[in-house]
Amino acid sequence: MANETFHFQAPRDIVAWQFNRDFYCIVDHDKEVSCMGFLFFGSSEKMFIALDSKDQSKAEMTLQLFQDEFETSDHIQGEMMQVLLKRLIIIITRLGKQQYLQQKEDVGDKIDIIRNYNYLVENNFRKEHQVKFYADKLNKSPKTLSNLFALNSYKSPVLLIQERIFLEAKRLFFYTEKTSKEIAYELGFENANHFSKFFRKHANVSPTEFRKLSPVGAEV
Repeated sequence: MANETFHFQAPRDIVAWQFNRDFYCIVDHDKEVSCMGFLFFGSSEKMFIALDSKDQSKAEMTLQLFQDEFETSDHIQGEMMQVLLKRLIIIITRLGKQQYLQQKEDVGDKIDIIRNYNYLVENNFRKEHQVKFYADKLNKSPKTLSNLFALNSYKSPVLLIQERIFLEAKRLFFYTEKTSKEIAYELGFENANHFSKFFRKHANVSPTEFRKLSPVGAEV
């Protein structure tokens, strides 16, 4: 996702497929493989998917198809890339469900609710910090959502909101020169002191101390 950062010990050995919403995002169709599908909003944890030899062959074949297509420059190249990307997403979605849904038979509708909740949080966390806002959008009660998340071993709805706010706060401290007050306002806190308490609770250091640890703070 756009808000995630990974570090690899041997980046030269990594093959990465990256794309943005403008290139591929089907919100209203093909919900399983859209940009709000299972891979992106269907799990509360980062999914690292194991590949057996057959799956590895599929991945290598897909990579070769991508490489071949990059060498073909014409007016339909973009469409072919989207087809290949959709194929890749379908393959990984199937594997992800096998490995992360633990073969539950009744999770379909529940996963849709969880996925839609995560999607709503991603688009509204800067202004909406209460579970009730998201529950109303999903025509559920906050208690129903909490029970649903707990029964499926997900983090609580309120914790997902708080973690997303905290992640964005760290990103803003790390990559911008915005003050703590400016960041607090951007993330929907009317009172900078409330933001400071929120940040310290999650980071175990104050915003000022965290800023000193960032590249921006180190340059000051």
